[in-house]
Amino acid sequence: MRMLFVRTGELLTLAGVRIGDNMGKLQEFNITFDKNKDVYNPGESITGNVSIKLGQLLQCKAIKVNCNGFCGITSKVNDTAWTVEEQYFNSTISVADKGTLKEGEHTFPFKFLIPETAPTSFEGNYGRIIYRVRVFIDTPRFSKDYNTEKPFYLLRLLNLNEVPDIWEPSTSAVTQQFTYMLVKTGTVVLKAQTDMKGYTQGQIIKVLAQIHNQSGKSTGNMAASLMQRVTYETKRPTHDVRTIAEVEGGVVKAGKESEWKEQIIVPPLPQSSLIGCELIKMDYYVKVCLKSPDVMLMLPIHIGNISLDKKLRSSKKASAACSAAAEDTQASASPPSDSTTNPNLPPRPAPKPGPRPTPRSRASSHNPPSAPPADLPQGAEGGTPMNDGFPNKRQSQLVSPNAFSYAPGLFFGGNQQHNGPSTVPPGSTGATAPYPTENSASLMPTPLILPPDYGASAYPQEAPPSYDDSYNT
Repeated sequence: MRMLFVRTGELLTLAGVRIGDNMGKLQEFNITFDKNKDVYNPGESITGNVSIKLGQLLQCKAIKVNCNGFCGITSKVNDTAWTVEEQYFNSTISVADKGTLKEGEHTFPFKFLIPETAPTSFEGNYGRIIYRVRVFIDTPRFSKDYNTEKPFYLLRLLNLNEVPDIWEPSTSAVTQQFTYMLVKTGTVVLKAQTDMKGYTQGQIIKVLAQIHNQSGKSTGNMAASLMQRVTYETKRPTHDVRTIAEVEGGVVKAGKESEWKEQIIVPPLPQSSLIGCELIKMDYYVKVCLKSPDVMLMLPIHIGNISLDKKLRSSKKASAACSAAAEDTQASASPPSDSTTNPNLPPRPAPKPGPRPTPRSRASSHNPPSAPPADLPQGAEGGTPMNDGFPNKRQSQLVSPNAFSYAPGLFFGGNQQHNGPSTVPPGSTGATAPYPTENSASLMPTPLILPPDYGASAYPQEAPPSYDDSYNT
């Protein structure tokens, strides 16, 4: 028997728990969802039953079922005394009117429609997006009231193909001056980019960094980290930033210029966008930095549920090319002559033919120019294409054990290796999972990709001389 008294005359039960009061009237009181479903999509209907088992007659004024969804924000870690709330829907139906319930089992069905605008379920240190079904048994005066509740979870899929410019790389650059040996100064130029801006669970983020050490001192180790930033919108917004995964490389020697290629596996994470929620914002970015001097830049990315489709990208390019060709055709169409627009004017004499130009070779119009192109850095248009194989060996990816408290219950597949503990650490909000394991596979349309074969760490590769020369120009 498991009971929790909330106030005098009221008994709160947990869904699916067999209970009984001191009179032995209510022996069972629980909520079940049809097909034992726990995860729903916006716009779906949630259906189920309320089951009651009585040992004696029970007089009641009404039995009501409530379905609601809301977001709560607090200023203390793992607190539920919300300082700010945002409600998405709140519906109540009555499944039984005033009367007497006989001894035995009773079942009351219910059905609710989830709004299309409801955001994805979320659990964080300073706020949650909660969905639940509650049942209340109102009894006459001086009798105990009973209620129970059961949570469910909402998943609003983020289709990365609908995000603008998602195929473009995320790029950034920074130039940092620093002082060493008290009196000497130097400069470090750091440029970095990712191969695109959108990823899903199991995919690999390819990071390319170019470092020019214009000083007389070697730098510290390079590092690339996948970061998560959650912003809780209150009067004084709270920013909760944590490192999800980190990889580390070597140093850049004094006066040298190097290129560093690295990759990060995307672990199970909640999606970037909580569309429909105004109180919680979630962003992801790749932080590329040097341990010393303190040089850092950030590359914003998106984490979604539906991965990018190359076929959709090709069709968009083709449609854009057709539109451009149609515009060029309309612009090149010759306007009507004056003689056709005004029949009263005399016709103009035909112009005399001009001198014929010297004929050119047909092959010359298709050949590339004989002059060499301007020197460009590696990977730029006209230069040597970069190697997409990412040959650099590196240290194993380090995954923070606290990185998943925002998406408790998300799981690694059987072939996915990870360094964190299999369970959520004590004190984490990840004890209850918004995405239960048994349903996760059907909700993630993208197949899980095996992690790369990590080897020992190595120093960044120095760029070839032609790259150095073009960099300095």
